[in-house]
Amino acid sequence: MSLKMPAPDEAVLARRREIIAALRRIVPGEGVIEDADALRPYESDGLTAYRQPPMVVALPQTTDQVAAVLRWCHAAGVKVVPRGSGTSLSGGALPLADAVLLGMARFNRILDIDYQDRVAVVQPGVTNLAVTRAVEARGFYYAPDPSSQIACSIGGNVAENSGGVHCLKYGLTTNNVLGVEMVLMDGEVVRLGGRSLDPAGLDLLGLVVGSEGLLGVVTEVTVRILPKPQTAKAALIGFPTVESGAQCVADVIAAGIIPAGMEMMDRPAIHAAEAFVKVGYPLDVEALLIVELDGPEAECGHLVAEVERIALANGAVSCRVSQSEDERLAFWAGRKAAFPAVGRLSPDYYCMDGTIPRRRLPEVLHRMKALSAQHGLEVANVFHAGDGNLHPLILYDANLPGQLDRAEAFGSDILRLCVEVGGVLTGEHGVGVEKRDLMPVMFSPSDLAHQQRVKCAFDPELLLNPGKVFPVLHRCAELGRMHVHRGQVAFPDLPRF
Repeated sequence: MSLKMPAPDEAVLARRREIIAALRRIVPGEGVIEDADALRPYESDGLTAYRQPPMVVALPQTTDQVAAVLRWCHAAGVKVVPRGSGTSLSGGALPLADAVLLGMARFNRILDIDYQDRVAVVQPGVTNLAVTRAVEARGFYYAPDPSSQIACSIGGNVAENSGGVHCLKYGLTTNNVLGVEMVLMDGEVVRLGGRSLDPAGLDLLGLVVGSEGLLGVVTEVTVRILPKPQTAKAALIGFPTVESGAQCVADVIAAGIIPAGMEMMDRPAIHAAEAFVKVGYPLDVEALLIVELDGPEAECGHLVAEVERIALANGAVSCRVSQSEDERLAFWAGRKAAFPAVGRLSPDYYCMDGTIPRRRLPEVLHRMKALSAQHGLEVANVFHAGDGNLHPLILYDANLPGQLDRAEAFGSDILRLCVEVGGVLTGEHGVGVEKRDLMPVMFSPSDLAHQQRVKCAFDPELLLNPGKVFPVLHRCAELGRMHVHRGQVAFPDLPRF
């Protein structure tokens, strides 16, 4: 369906023409997109239930162009929404009808690889997987590996602090980024961090990673590259119940074992993934746990045996250990294809993202079953079990009236449950617009005000990616003397499909 928007008046059209003309002076050639049909690919990110065509798209190629665009928009009071590859699942790159969408896809070069210092300097439009491809011939790789790594960009990974199946042992994006070049909203270019670990001074780099495009536009990223482990083996373990698999996860960590990755899928996700990639997943189990151990061969063999022992103690009914690199990659192929594979189960699905303490996994999964019955919608569970990052996939049909509303209500209840048991609203997808109105569930008004003060320090006019993260946006002048909610600017309802 599409929304019928009122025709803009002449003043609005004149303003748009002024903005487009200014952008064309800064970004020549094909760097500005204004045609309605050409704008359609930019109307949403991976959260496709929310769509809004942007006013205009600018595609700069250099840091100077980014700085000039932001400087002009700042002076003219024009909002800007940064966008990477558009794979965000929280609406972090959702455009605004009165904002410039700043696409960073042309920043797609690897600038430098230093094997001695074990760093790579890349532009933000480089895909996650491309970094590993560039260094693997020398025995190196880039550790964070989201399921969308073939398409997602490093800049987007920085914005959302993305993780992946190997984040348990090797950390999220924030643990693997050493420095960034960033353009502030007024056009100032700054460098944070560098090529060394833990530089002196305030950890502004840690503040920027995961800031969801609210503080600046990243134009260069320095990442850590790691030598490939000597040995890596994956165990494919089947359990008779989801709860027994979840308990195995808690017991493995409690035993002091930190796998390279530990992922779980329930029966619907197992069947969908196996039908999609046909890698030999067992179909007679309720939960499937993939545990990868890496390191020296002797250590790896010992830890695999320990994991098998713990799994059997938790009632595992099958255990298959990879005997070759191809088999190990095949085990992961099903997991990484789980999101598109679940598309076979339902016309639509809503991918959630919340994180809980590992010890609460059995309880949370049990309570999610009750929520599924309450809302009358099925759910397939795929998640980073090792760090408690859940990705429930709520199945629904957007063609049926009310089903999207029910899916969103179900998702909200899952996130409230995550916070209730001591977890958080997001592990790696970000807040964006999806979880924006749930922020008060986790944070007090004072907490949110302090977070907004950080936003104001970088962007006092609130022009950069507005409408994201904060359910209520206070004017910066009000924050200095605010003790109660005052001077509020509420966001309008988002156009939803």
